[in-house]
Amino acid sequence: MRLVAALLATACLAAAAAAAQPMEITARYGITNSGMTIGSVRETFVRRGDSYSIQSVTRSEGMLKMFVDDQITVESTGRVGLEGLQPLAYNEHREKDSKRDLRSEFDWTKGVMRTLLHGENTEVALPAETQDRISMMYQFVNMKAFGDTLVVPMADRRKVELFTYKLVDEGTIATPLGEFATRHYQRVVNNPKDTRADVWLAKDRYNFPVRIVLDDPKGFRLDQTIEALDTR
Repeated sequence: MRLVAALLATACLAAAAAAAQPMEITARYGITNSGMTIGSVRETFVRRGDSYSIQSVTRSEGMLKMFVDDQITVESTGRVGLEGLQPLAYNEHREKDSKRDLRSEFDWTKGVMRTLLHGENTEVALPAETQDRISMMYQFVNMKAFGDTLVVPMADRRKVELFTYKLVDEGTIATPLGEFATRHYQRVVNNPKDTRADVWLAKDRYNFPVRIVLDDPKGFRLDQTIEALDTR
């Protein structure tokens, strides 16, 4: 009887979590550098039962398109559980340079991540609750609590690293879509070769990222800001 009760409780918790989160998300971002538009991002998230799929398509725009006319498609598929998203496969495809395509598979049973890049297969240990680059953005939507510090194992190309985010502040930011009350987190970077990252999560929109700023070690800044968002 205790086992049956435990299973029912787990099922109820999973059902309650699913009911509280959107089953579909569509989003569009603009990307700027020094105030100049250089790209756009269109994303879709779809959940069906305990499975999810994410597609993110980034295109060069504006002046950048005159020099680099490219499109990058990123896809993540996996499961949804009590701890949120659990990736099973991650793909990156460049329309103009397929030699840089990447595919990672997450074998949770054996605890390994296998990656194919430049024709070479690699295998590394897979810590629990690891996210890929795009599932991480949607894992924010599925997190149960937000503290001063968030620590998440991140699949980064051929390796998995611990990413630590610190809460910077909470406030209202303006975007082309309007104002949002947000939580502002910043990645803690100890290696000067790592990319700095700031993310603003909209409290009233399921903690969805409405602004992301990336600063690479060479001083190039990408500011990705929400322009359209639909959740259902």
